[in-house]
Amino acid sequence: MSKLTHFNEQGRAKMVDVSEKTETVRTAIAKSSIIVNETIHEQITEGTNKKGDVFAVAQVAAIMAAKSTSSIIPMCHPIPLTGVDVRFDWLVDETTAHFEVQIQAEVKTKGVTGVEMEALTAASAAALTIYDMCKAAGKEMVIGPTMLLRKTGGKNGDFDRTEQ
Repeated sequence: MSKLTHFNEQGRAKMVDVSEKTETVRTAIAKSSIIVNETIHEQITEGTNKKGDVFAVAQVAAIMAAKSTSSIIPMCHPIPLTGVDVRFDWLVDETTAHFEVQIQAEVKTKGVTGVEMEALTAASAAALTIYDMCKAAGKEMVIGPTMLLRKTGGKNGDFDRTEQ
């Protein structure tokens, strides 16, 4: 049986000691999505949302969330991020009235621990911000799924999700 790394001798949670790990370049890409109604789609694409530029605010929220991940996820280490990029793409089928924002967050660092949680947090925060900015035009929005698409670096090697 493998030793559980996040528990001390008393069986209590602890932050893993990463001081002996090798510093490498590490990246992670996560995605989320949010399904919106036609009115919200129009507000975002036409720039008429009363709270402002929805994607601009969501992008800043995602970057702030990536940088703050260790403040809200208890066992995450504070990581000096070297880059955060967030993309928004529409998946639209007007015949079925399906309007979906695809969110992709890429996070990079050079350090001793990975940035998967930072990428997942960024993608989630972007979706939540879009919800917050648009809820006056419809609360039936659906967030998710949220998932890790890719990660590089570290002793466990690379991960690349084949089903996206």
